[in-house]
Amino acid sequence: MDEKKEFTFIRLNIVDLSIIYAMFLIIWGMSISIISESNSITSLIPSILGLPILVFSYLSKVFPSKQKLFMHLVVIIGALIFLGGLDFIRGFLIENTMGSTWASLSKLMMLITGGVFCYACILSFIHARKSIN
Repeated sequence: MDEKKEFTFIRLNIVDLSIIYAMFLIIWGMSISIISESNSITSLIPSILGLPILVFSYLSKVFPSKQKLFMHLVVIIGALIFLGGLDFIRGFLIENTMGSTWASLSKLMMLITGGVFCYACILSFIHARKSIN
């Protein structure tokens, strides 16, 4: 009885987790823009990056034969989110200031959630690879 079990992270499969993460990013970016009364497009960066994650995650549900391709694209975007979040550290160390509180909060969120999301995706890929063998 060698049953192939689906990978889950916080009780969600990776596609559902990606959809929820994308919706979180979209809502975060729009909320921060409204709360901070920002006129800058940069406050929408989390929303902008969440949109392709949402689209590719949804497509991986609709076209399961292409899930591997779509989810690899999703993790690449997740890595970009994490890398963008690293700017929080640069701003804090080099400038000895957090700059805009809202921007710093968004960068910190991107750093933490992008890192955890990529970690979950990598665990999912490892699980999928082991399931093949």
